[in-house]
Amino acid sequence: MVAAGIDIGSTGTKAVIFDGEIRASVVVPTGWDPKAAGLEAYRQALECAGIEADEVQSIVGTGYGRVSLPIFDRKVTEITCHARGAHFLYPETRSVIDIGGQDSKVISVDAQGRVAEFAMNDKCAAGTGRFLQVMAGVLDVSLEQLGQLAVGATPVPISSMCAVFAESEVIGLLARGTDKGSIAAGIFHSIAGRIQGLAGKVSLSHRVTFSGGVALNRELCRAIGTSLGVDMCVPQAPQMVGALGAAILGYEA
Repeated sequence: MVAAGIDIGSTGTKAVIFDGEIRASVVVPTGWDPKAAGLEAYRQALECAGIEADEVQSIVGTGYGRVSLPIFDRKVTEITCHARGAHFLYPETRSVIDIGGQDSKVISVDAQGRVAEFAMNDKCAAGTGRFLQVMAGVLDVSLEQLGQLAVGATPVPISSMCAVFAESEVIGLLARGTDKGSIAAGIFHSIAGRIQGLAGKVSLSHRVTFSGGVALNRELCRAIGTSLGVDMCVPQAPQMVGALGAAILGYEA
């Protein structure tokens, strides 16, 4: 049995080929055409796995762009897929924090990797990957440099909870000569506070997995872990967790 999972996100599209183990995983930019990105990610994943499309028995779609492709046998929410993917990678997982390009989620997971409850921030870009991109742009640094700036810096308070107002607040801090490192640390501290607020709405376990591309930022991981008082498991490729979960659901079906 071979299954594929395709996660079409706002910034990246991921595809995983799964047959009980991960055969291949690929990520491509979503760009302006989610359908084309999904098909390209799937094509590359098949090529990497060394199999033909007719060998795949199930294709499951997830992510905001899951409505884009007609090839899906089944469409599943990213909440369900991230829970299942995180549980496969770390069976002891009982909570999942997923920060995507446009939203943030805290998910409580049972012993079988099923969603028990969740809280989601989908009304504002603050605390998401897009928010980090905007803040890095204001500071005129890359996302990687944003994390480096924050290391060891004392965070300056970023009080605005709205992404647009936070951008204006950061511009004001720069105009007053505030150190960029302190601003970067303040940005991460602000995001950690938003995640803490979401986590307060569910039963958060100490066995937490951090998924989504934003999890690649080590300083943000540290800030969130400190805020929640937990040690987080971060997969080697955290952006692939949703696609992996989708593939597993197809395989199990």
